[in-house]
Amino acid sequence: MLPRQLPLEVTLDDHSTFDNFFVSDANRQLVDYLTANDGSLRQQYTCLWGSEGAGCTHLLQAICHQVDAQSGSAFYFPLQNLHEYSPEIFEGLEGFSLVCLDDVQGMAGNAEWELALFSLFNRLRENGTQLVIAANASPRQMPIHLPDLQSRLQSGVVFQVHGLDDSDKLLALQLRARQRGFELPDEVAAYVLQRNDRRMSCLFDFLDQLDQHSLEKQRRITIPLVRELMGWRTSVSE
Repeated sequence: MLPRQLPLEVTLDDHSTFDNFFVSDANRQLVDYLTANDGSLRQQYTCLWGSEGAGCTHLLQAICHQVDAQSGSAFYFPLQNLHEYSPEIFEGLEGFSLVCLDDVQGMAGNAEWELALFSLFNRLRENGTQLVIAANASPRQMPIHLPDLQSRLQSGVVFQVHGLDDSDKLLALQLRARQRGFELPDEVAAYVLQRNDRRMSCLFDFLDQLDQHSLEKQRRITIPLVRELMGWRTSVSE
């Protein structure tokens, strides 16, 4: 049985795939675990945790894409805006092959949502549906009030998602550029990194703008072109 009503505005980002995820040495074991057996994880329940921008959301959506590609059914839902939904959103999720819940820390301390998640845990386990959650803290550190839920959250495989250091961010930018069909020279990548918000989502957004600006101007991607785009963005925002 599938849920009676899905949040239609919650959609997967087409770019959030494993091919688009730069794998640092610190995250190699995690990605190997997630991609083994075409998305059929070795454990029924897995928890990912990491700071904002570390890549938890990207990985959850990548797992969903992977399962969808294997003709499975995946459900992704972020829990940061609980006031927009009812815990009834969890009803029937055991009908999916995979359930991915993001920002689980968002329901910590909410008795109604904690009880609903605990009930979902039990139904998914009974049905053999795989569950992957992500949060900004490890299960032991989340301020969960319901003891049984706290125990469930600590019962599976737990991975920390490590954020990238600056050298890896440069490589990640260059990987994304190649996937978009152009080369990003080392000196240009370093210039972009030094003069932008260093969150990867912001860096990738700027890279997309830079690619579009280069195409519109019919010019190679160089530091002067980056400066020109930065000046244009500043003038527009003023």
